[in-house]
Amino acid sequence: MIYLQLFLSFLKIGLFSFGGGYAALPLIQGQVVTAHGWLSASEFTDLISQMTPGPIAINGATFVGIKIAGLFGAFVATLGCITPSCIIVTLLAWLYMKYRNLSAMQLILTSLRPAVVAMIASAGITILTTA
Repeated sequence: MIYLQLFLSFLKIGLFSFGGGYAALPLIQGQVVTAHGWLSASEFTDLISQMTPGPIAINGATFVGIKIAGLFGAFVATLGCITPSCIIVTLLAWLYMKYRNLSAMQLILTSLRPAVVAMIASAGITILTTA
């Protein structure tokens, strides 16, 4: 039963956490501390302060899973966290492969290229000015 709870809790986090790892922190805290009581508030703070670099939600899922249910718990919680992204990306890839030859699709992708280049350039300039 704990494995199902871990999977479903981190599935919710993976499905509804938009904006990166720091945006997911309130969702993780809500599930792990408030809803299930798997960690105390101080343990959650320690988890965040000692987190290794990388995806915060996945690191949190792995840590909580291993603490609550061992190695298999870590696997189940991490799987729950990444499942929504895998499904969405697979669906988008399928749609692209199916409709890639439509002129409307090509027009949309061509229109997005300058925006993507501008976003990458903006990030690069921000990093350069900070450094």
